[in-house]
Amino acid sequence: MFTIQQIKEAHEKVKSGADFPKYMQDIIAFGVTSFETFVFDNHTNYYGENNFKITSEGFLETLKIADKNNIEQFKSDLKLHQHGKTDYITFLNDCAKSGVEKWIVVMDKMTCSYYDKIGNIMLVEVIPTI
Repeated sequence: MFTIQQIKEAHEKVKSGADFPKYMQDIIAFGVTSFETFVFDNHTNYYGENNFKITSEGFLETLKIADKNNIEQFKSDLKLHQHGKTDYITFLNDCAKSGVEKWIVVMDKMTCSYYDKIGNIMLVEVIPTI
């Protein structure tokens, strides 16, 4: 199966949301079937075949997730990030301010779903393929 080190090396190539489709292809090749990233500290659960799961370490400093979500602001911030206008840390901060608690990526559907603190889906986007 895959390792956190492999994923970390692939993620280091990502400078903005514009690089995300290539990152997806890299980790699919490792055997990742889905992952769940938590905004407050950036730890991620990665899943593979046969109930395989590994978890990356989060940041020491944590972000406060807004209690009230702001979907329109989030969509605007996400668009900027996807066009390479913000870095990953800025994107995490933007997510927290807009009430995004986590996102879940499902490889076979090529979707990324963003959730608020009470589990409501704020946005589902289709990840472009390269």
